[in-house]
Amino acid sequence: MSWTPPAYNDGNFRSQFPAFANTTTYPEAMLQGYWTMGTAYINQDGGPGWMKNPAQLQLALDLMAAHLAQSYTLINAGVPSVLVQGSTEGSVSVSLTPPPVKSAFGYWLATTAYGAQLRALLGVVASVGFYVGGSCERAGFRKAGGVFG
Repeated sequence: MSWTPPAYNDGNFRSQFPAFANTTTYPEAMLQGYWTMGTAYINQDGGPGWMKNPAQLQLALDLMAAHLAQSYTLINAGVPSVLVQGSTEGSVSVSLTPPPVKSAFGYWLATTAYGAQLRALLGVVASVGFYVGGSCERAGFRKAGGVFG
């Protein structure tokens, strides 16, 4: 089976994410740049998870581009990309809520709705490799002491 990695499709991207429909605010070259940047975060080598459904890889890359575009829009507007739980003005108090994630990458994805969708998709599709273990499989591997199990 031959593998062809997905490519950026401007019309498809803008129809999926209407927040980026304005071609003046978000020129095609800008969005394509975010999409290309997203390929550094998502492996598109055609591994087992993606080869079963290449449309999921396209969606993952589109979601990453939307996440990056939203993140940079917030940063350029001076809005911090943190999850604020509450704030007060008198004596200035801000409460931040860490999302229920176990990694910095998960936290970063949780800062936009697109990133949260991507994280859910990656949890379902992303390949985690092969697992060897259990009683039946151990028969071909040496146990402690060098004997076969």
